[in-house]
Amino acid sequence: MVSVRKLHKITKQSFEQWLSNLTLSDVKANALSDLWLQVSQFYQHESSVNSLTDEKLALLHKSMEMVEILSALNLDADSLVAAFMSPLLNNNIIDIEFVKEHFTQDIVTLCQGVEQMAAIKALRQQNNQSTDQAPQNIDNIRRMLLAMVDDVRAVVIKLAERLCDLREKKNSDEETRVLVAKESANIYAPLSNRLGIGQLKWELEDISFRYLHPQVYQKIAKLLDETRLEREQYMASFVSCLGGELDALAIKSEVYGRPKHIYSIWKKMQQKSLDFEQLFDVRAVRVVVEKVQDCYSALGVVHTKWPHIAREFSDYVATPKGNGYQSIHTVVIGPEGKSVEVQIRTKQMDDDAELGVAAHWRYKEGNASSKSNSFDDKVGWLRKILQWQDDVAESGELLDELRSQVFEDRIYVFTPGGDVIDLPMGSTPLDFAYYIHSNVGHCCIGAKVFEKIVPFTHRLQTGDQVTILTSKQPNPSRDWLNPNLNYIYSTRARAKVQHFFKLLDRDKYIAEGKELLDSEIAKHELASMNLLAAAKRFNMKTVDDLYAGIGTGNVRLQQVVNYFTQLDNKLKPPVEIDPQSLVKQSATNKVLTQEDNGITVSGVGNLLTHMAKCCQPVPGDSISGFITQGRGISVHREDCEQLANSLNLQPERFVEVQWGNDHKQSYQASIQIIGSDRQGLLRDISTIISNERVSIVGMESHTNNAKQTMSMNIKLEVESSALLTRILEKLRQLDDMTQVKRL
Repeated sequence: MVSVRKLHKITKQSFEQWLSNLTLSDVKANALSDLWLQVSQFYQHESSVNSLTDEKLALLHKSMEMVEILSALNLDADSLVAAFMSPLLNNNIIDIEFVKEHFTQDIVTLCQGVEQMAAIKALRQQNNQSTDQAPQNIDNIRRMLLAMVDDVRAVVIKLAERLCDLREKKNSDEETRVLVAKESANIYAPLSNRLGIGQLKWELEDISFRYLHPQVYQKIAKLLDETRLEREQYMASFVSCLGGELDALAIKSEVYGRPKHIYSIWKKMQQKSLDFEQLFDVRAVRVVVEKVQDCYSALGVVHTKWPHIAREFSDYVATPKGNGYQSIHTVVIGPEGKSVEVQIRTKQMDDDAELGVAAHWRYKEGNASSKSNSFDDKVGWLRKILQWQDDVAESGELLDELRSQVFEDRIYVFTPGGDVIDLPMGSTPLDFAYYIHSNVGHCCIGAKVFEKIVPFTHRLQTGDQVTILTSKQPNPSRDWLNPNLNYIYSTRARAKVQHFFKLLDRDKYIAEGKELLDSEIAKHELASMNLLAAAKRFNMKTVDDLYAGIGTGNVRLQQVVNYFTQLDNKLKPPVEIDPQSLVKQSATNKVLTQEDNGITVSGVGNLLTHMAKCCQPVPGDSISGFITQGRGISVHREDCEQLANSLNLQPERFVEVQWGNDHKQSYQASIQIIGSDRQGLLRDISTIISNERVSIVGMESHTNNAKQTMSMNIKLEVESSALLTRILEKLRQLDDMTQVKRL
């Protein structure tokens, strides 16, 4: 292969010489020759190709370098042509209209796919951008994924382009090298690995590692150089010996030493906390045989000849890796007690390991069926690309928010026109209809999946082709909102249905809301109201919106009443409190110092007291009192927010209270439990509570089936805060508990 790294002027003769040195097939060579005739006009000035500027010349060399990389991966002629034009398109030397005019639709699609792949940069830039820009980036990434599904060759071209960029940054400033290296290591190298393209993966990783950790890279490289001569002599002897053993058993094979990549050496040193001298696979041999059964025959020869290290044995032939990689790995103790890693695979496995998805074009050159447009092929590639996010996530560079919005729990379905729509996993045809447009959802009367009628409760799967049947007039059903009927899964579609019925019944809700509010205002004898101010307080534009919100339940009636009550209290003059009005009437004249519920009020006896429902104090809690109007003294926990707000407005109503010495009655307290939903959880909780001889007064629970979580509020009757604390501690020790707290 010819290196084009050094800039030199290109003529038709030198271009043809370069092509011949690549040893391409006639189909590929002719396609590139025709391409040169088309694009060379953009490099001519006064009919002289030799007058190119350095910038244009650099782009031309980059195009040729990309072709060199991809020709080694055996990509087809269309891919090589698209790769050559990609840098020219990106830098406006040519435009997409030129491509459409002179080349086939397949090449146009490839060029557009490579251009869309530029959205991948948003994965890196997301960490440095404002939240206002995030939704657009997420949308770009989705389009990038769909471009991958449409034709995976565009991904391979983009990887070759990234490798060229990485090589070019060798002499750039450190900041530029580090930024490009991080992007390559965190995104492009995992993508190469997912597609199984070992040739690109190793070089992307090694160059990125060199830019990010130059000192460590140089140290390992020096260690390899110091032992290179000795290692090469040792490996030549080992290869010769193993090859002879295989020949003696008539096992056709190719045995050769395998170069070790510096990044993989460093990664293994980090993962296993080993020094360079302790690594098993610095010396590595690869055995390539013809048939799968020959792999195991060769393995028998290796293990018979040399003892092996059991924990270092891996059979990826029987159990391939997630990216399709197949090979047998074993480490043996060779001559002089030195460890040697041996990889055994067939020729097809070796091609797949080095070329990955590119291997599938090796025998399809010139075949019109080389690019399948079937749904099965698209869905297969989609699933493989979506798995790539697992590899990227290991880098720790991406935001969890980005992962949750883009990659997790999504399905991808097709419209009749072939467009891809992403929906939450569990979506139904109605979710799909409302995603297309609100009116499509409102008018939906049926759905087909692959031209077969399905019910509205049908769960869509990735790859389904969905057709929505509609009527002329909108006619959604209220049953669609019933969660138990499973007509709608996504919150987006549910909100659109709810909005439809809210508008439909708006007049009724306004009347109901007005009636409810007027009734409550009359009951509380509120003096004055500013309805417009209340509407704005609850984010409504008009008073009718406020009434409608109350009627639909979106605005809580009690909150509105409390708002008016606070305004009314501010307008009233302070009320003098007569302590005698708080004295509890008794059949005898005997004065008590302690109330029946165990509360003692400092300085005053026989007063009405009650436990505040907002914080529900129990014996053992630090408490304070607040003098109410007509209901005696309200007893709160000292950390109660409502008490603090009340005292802030009327500090003169504070009174000291204490627990009595002899309190035997029970008090109500509420606790909240949040955790993972599992079978038997309620039984475990109730067992702990009953073992403490505590009664459950009430219980309310909610579950989230999608996230497999639950939340539970339990009201208990306890005698002291110490008992309540003990129950909370025991509940926290249960499995799958996220939070246990007192309300």
